[in-house]
Amino acid sequence: MIDDGSTDDTGLMLREEFPHIKYIYQTNQGVSRARNTGIQAATGDWIALLDSDDEWLPCKLEQQVNALTQQPEYKICHTEEIWIRNGVRVNVSKQYQKKGGWIFNDCLPLCAISPSTVLIHRSLFAEIGLFDTDLPVCEDYDVWLRITAKYPVLLITDPQIKKYGGHADQLSQQLWGMDRFRIKALIKLIETAELSPSQKLATTEMLIKKAKIYLIGVNKRGKLEEAHQYQQLITHYQSLL
Repeated sequence: MIDDGSTDDTGLMLREEFPHIKYIYQTNQGVSRARNTGIQAATGDWIALLDSDDEWLPCKLEQQVNALTQQPEYKICHTEEIWIRNGVRVNVSKQYQKKGGWIFNDCLPLCAISPSTVLIHRSLFAEIGLFDTDLPVCEDYDVWLRITAKYPVLLITDPQIKKYGGHADQLSQQLWGMDRFRIKALIKLIETAELSPSQKLATTEMLIKKAKIYLIGVNKRGKLEEAHQYQQLITHYQSLL
């Protein structure tokens, strides 16, 4: 377990009640650094993530191991999920329904894979890199795009986690204009990743679409300098189409 700077007695409780769990404490450095610390400390070939506001169902890992054993060509597996908002189960919006196979294009609009659902071979991180510590949010969006550009994804259609939300301390509740971080991830992808021509075209079109929407927002807020920067960005990438 990676403790990213908690101020309660988490460490003491774990040592007393779960002494077999490896506990690593670090000063608060954000979710990307915490995940990277855990990945680097892991010794097995397969990595599973569990965020603090999610819950694995009892047979989650067993289901994934069985599926990956039967289909060894896959190096990443994710699952459907149950959403709990303010203590009440809610229906998952159609746009968040999970898909399997070559899902790169499905990952462009939004984060199509929940970190707590994945079981991923550590070789993928060695190849595409770890979570980007420069992204305070949408770091998962960034990493799944880098992976799905090169690898298909295995899907288990039965929900294997409970995903809790609605509380004020979630990062997604604290930051306005989260698409600016997705835009940053898309720029990095275009400039540094080995994309096929069709992937690069789809990525550029999504970047322009998101930048135009974000531009409307910054104009409404009177952020003229930022608006000018995004208009230049849109013009530049439109010229590449």
